[in-house]
Amino acid sequence: MSSTLIYHLKEMVKDRYVLEQKIFAVDDFRRFPDGIKYRLVFIDTETDSRVLMDNHHPKGHHIHLDDQEFSYLYLGEGQLVDDFKKYIFQHLGVRI
Repeated sequence: MSSTLIYHLKEMVKDRYVLEQKIFAVDDFRRFPDGIKYRLVFIDTETDSRVLMDNHHPKGHHIHLDDQEFSYLYLGEGQLVDDFKKYIFQHLGVRI
């Protein structure tokens, strides 16, 4: 599988939260039918609460809110990032 990094951001937010977003274009359509692989992470360094969104074979697209895991309907990169921000606000009360 070859991949191309198309977006990467890593930073501290409000001196408390770790934010990292990585999105790759991939050519393994059998394992990644959407041609995309991603890992979006937001962690509260004081409480260890977290919001993670990723996709990998065989699970596909999904969300982690602390220790809970839910399926995610992927509708494109823009919607993915918007939904990630929404989950961060809903779960941790932080706007990014």
